[in-house]
Amino acid sequence: MKFLDLAKVTIRSGSGGNGCISFRKEKFVEFGGPNGGDGGCGGDVWAECVPALNTLIDFRYQQHFFAGNGKPGMGSQRTGKDGDDIILKVPAGTEILEDDGETIVADLTEVGQRVMLAKGGNGGWGNLHFKTATNQAPRRANPGQEGVERELWLRLKLIADAGLAGLPNAGKSTFLAATSNARPKIADYPFTTLHPNLGVVGVDQREFVLADIPGLIEGASEGRGLGDQFLGHIERCAVLLHLVDGTSEDVAEDFRIIDRELELYSEIVHEKPRVVGLNKCDALSDEEIAEKTAALEEASGGRVYVLSGATGKGVQQVLRALWAEISGQRAEAAAEEEQAPWQP
Repeated sequence: MKFLDLAKVTIRSGSGGNGCISFRKEKFVEFGGPNGGDGGCGGDVWAECVPALNTLIDFRYQQHFFAGNGKPGMGSQRTGKDGDDIILKVPAGTEILEDDGETIVADLTEVGQRVMLAKGGNGGWGNLHFKTATNQAPRRANPGQEGVERELWLRLKLIADAGLAGLPNAGKSTFLAATSNARPKIADYPFTTLHPNLGVVGVDQREFVLADIPGLIEGASEGRGLGDQFLGHIERCAVLLHLVDGTSEDVAEDFRIIDRELELYSEIVHEKPRVVGLNKCDALSDEEIAEKTAALEEASGGRVYVLSGATGKGVQQVLRALWAEISGQRAEAAAEEEQAPWQP
């Protein structure tokens, strides 16, 4: 299944049916009076978060979603049928934005969540509603209310517990493949990964979701390379794993490049807890590992884990560090939820 994380759709709710002008006509009833029914309501447009989806590719082939119109009222006080609703099925983590691409309409993060995007028009009143003491035979009915048309953006931000960040060829895909059942494309050239990959990682009988984000380069925030188009997928992560290629000549500068791009993209992303790993240590001597670890610790201001995604060396320690951050944040969230006032 192809990956798509941004799509534009046009939606329109159904119009209400017109009210009916009708009079009771029966034998031996000379003045039957009005009996026109109301028009049916137009259908609504909904967005619903469903399981087993992780892409917006369906919205590349269908961009228009129109709900059904209400049927007009009929005689004998019969109300017209309501129009059929239409539901946009989206994956968890989908943001719905106005046409300006900035104003958030809804943020669907859990399976089963629903939000109404456009309400159908009300049906018009039949002439029965307009009968008065002085007007016993009204020849008046209301038209149905028009539906609402909107243009919206759907933007998917994958929901993962941890995200992989690093320059192209830092070994992110190799790490994901070594720690999960995900099978991303792996090769020895930059930008091998062209879309985010998700994998379920297990450590010490615990599991969490890890997202491999396509490599950033210097100037990504200005549109260079793949730009910052995929950085939104790590906004929801609890922790980042920042991998640095140990075979690089200047590991400190490699760290600072990604650090600057994260800061330029979003202060929220830049301030997320981060685990720094010196990858590809299997290709380095002990002296080189010590030298580059010291340089990277000075640049990052914290502990640096030495690992090799290809051989598995140091991988478990990194996974345990990631899980420690994830479990800590989950515990804090659970505590806040317990302290929150109960609402019926």
